[in-house]
Amino acid sequence: MTDASEKQALAADDKVAVVIVAAGRGARAGQADGPKQYQRIGGRAVIARTLDVFLAHTKIGPVVVAIHADDSGLFRSAAGANADRVVTVTGGASRQDSVRLGLLALRGHAPRRVLVHDAVRPFVDAELIDRTIAAIGERQAALPALPVADTLKRESAAGMIGETVSRNGLHAAQTPQGFPFWPILAAHEKAHHLGKADFTDDAAIAEWAHIPVKIVPGSPDNVKLTWARDISMADQRLSGERPRFPDIRTGNGYDVHAFEPGDHVVLCGVSIPHDKKLSGHSDADVGLHALTDALLATCGAGDIGTHFPPSDPQWKGVASRIFVEHAAGLVRARGGRIANADITLICEAPRVGPHREAMTEILSAMLAISRDRISIKATTNEKLGFVGREEGIAAIATASVVFPGDVPE
Repeated sequence: MTDASEKQALAADDKVAVVIVAAGRGARAGQADGPKQYQRIGGRAVIARTLDVFLAHTKIGPVVVAIHADDSGLFRSAAGANADRVVTVTGGASRQDSVRLGLLALRGHAPRRVLVHDAVRPFVDAELIDRTIAAIGERQAALPALPVADTLKRESAAGMIGETVSRNGLHAAQTPQGFPFWPILAAHEKAHHLGKADFTDDAAIAEWAHIPVKIVPGSPDNVKLTWARDISMADQRLSGERPRFPDIRTGNGYDVHAFEPGDHVVLCGVSIPHDKKLSGHSDADVGLHALTDALLATCGAGDIGTHFPPSDPQWKGVASRIFVEHAAGLVRARGGRIANADITLICEAPRVGPHREAMTEILSAMLAISRDRISIKATTNEKLGFVGREEGIAAIATASVVFPGDVPE
């Protein structure tokens, strides 16, 4: 199969799976708040920030997190609502074995491609993930890396400089590293059964198993937090001085869908029996579409069509919940905390009141905020306009988000 045909075949695949390695003890970074992946930077745990980036990415599917046997409580506390969106497995005695166990947990999903990422690289971004995914072939792995910039010296047995090492062609490896799923799982299993446990990353296992590894540009921001100083510098980067003025932003969203023949409508995640249904490329949930736009507006991230174009067949018939969760993930990835969401549904029918509690419960889980921060209202259009003629339903949504504040000049 040619490279072009490999890419075409993979483009039609299901979402890319992810294994996040978080089972280490991180002793070098200190234990103030537990292992380094649970220490806080910018007010949130390192691993929470890492999860936000992957869970918000539209190409990412199942996520497995390998954690230490003693860290279940730490992980759930750090991940919050995202704890229920991932699968956790107990890691092994080494990073290599933790990855193997994470890959084994994905066998039932049978993904075509998988990324392996260190939980303590919280500054990974969507562009780096995209570059890595794009380079994965059916028999080719992908490694983000940066050319080595420092002059390299080899130490002699006497503790002196033995020689200067040419840095030509040398790269510093990063994660996420991307692989065709079944070949890398087979390589890990073979290494395990042969007792080979000295690989320092998964690309090294791929090389050993004769899986070609393509280098893609890494990111200077994608640093690994190893030492206590790394944690401190990351916290300063995200927090700066203590903010005196909170950055509170409000976003608005509006959407409308026409009726067509059917037997139910979906509003705010709830299917309601009705003598018509709403027309749309997805499930046409007008309330969630408006809310998605409102959330995206708070961080200048475009609108729903930017992220989920109706011309893309992969979004046909999907539940609009994924749009809201994607927008909420982008907000969190930028350090935002959703304060409240307010949705007004404008329709003559069906009646919304009997379903308000169910809608609120669904939105609470979707946004990871308490029920008292959610308001769902309904009103008629007093028989005026297209809504009054019962030709469709409109929705207006408002979301408030608190971002890290600015220090006054």
